[in-house]
Amino acid sequence: GRVGIEASGGYERDVIAYLHQRGFEVVLLQPRQVRAFGLYKLRRAKNDQLGAALIAECAARSDARCHAPDSRLIAFGEWLLFIEQIEADIACLKTRRERFTDRRILEEIDRSTGELKSRCKAQLALLQAAVREHDDLARKLDLIESIDGIGIRTALTLVILMPELGRVDREEIAALTGVAPYDDQSGKREGERHIAGGRARVRRPLFNAALPASQRWNETLVELYDRLTAKGKSHKAALIACVRKLIIFANTVVKRQTPWTKSAPQQNSSA
Repeated sequence: GRVGIEASGGYERDVIAYLHQRGFEVVLLQPRQVRAFGLYKLRRAKNDQLGAALIAECAARSDARCHAPDSRLIAFGEWLLFIEQIEADIACLKTRRERFTDRRILEEIDRSTGELKSRCKAQLALLQAAVREHDDLARKLDLIESIDGIGIRTALTLVILMPELGRVDREEIAALTGVAPYDDQSGKREGERHIAGGRARVRRPLFNAALPASQRWNETLVELYDRLTAKGKSHKAALIACVRKLIIFANTVVKRQTPWTKSAPQQNSSA
């Protein structure tokens, strides 16, 4: 009754949905987990049959479970990906423009950029309207957008790509985002803490939001950024800390079902 499947960049989603519909318990494993399990078992040979057996054995011993995905978020996630690709095309055109001086070429690039910006804006408005047709998602969107420094673009990303918001603690949500600091210590060696992993599609808009928020829009983040840089922390380290605060704020307001205020996320440090 249990099926183990290795993540493959989203191609596994239809298979997981199919298995859930038929009552199977699904364990979704990251490739790194399967490789590490193979090393632990001292398995050196590699082919499809051995790989399948290894995944099955790893799934049998795993306590993790893959919950049935929300079909609404899958569809919205594809829509959001389309918007992200348009944004990437705009950035590409802006980079390309720097290589030219010919007025005719520049005007053509500017025309294409303008068309893409209009399309992106329209798609973002349509996506927001579609999300707001669902009361639970609309409520979550409003709660996240109540945080100073988070706009509708970032809020939509969090609603669609971070369904765990409000269900896990602050450490887990930071790790899922990829902004949790990990120790690097062994014996007398004290390495610098670093971040790793997480969801890049969530992290990118959060960084875009945290930069202006930490300089102007969010007093709590401004204070945090100034305090860390005053202690000698680099701009990058201070900005990562601000991103971590933002995702924790979002997790807190969704968990409590109350809009954000400056003092609210600090009332309970374990939120």
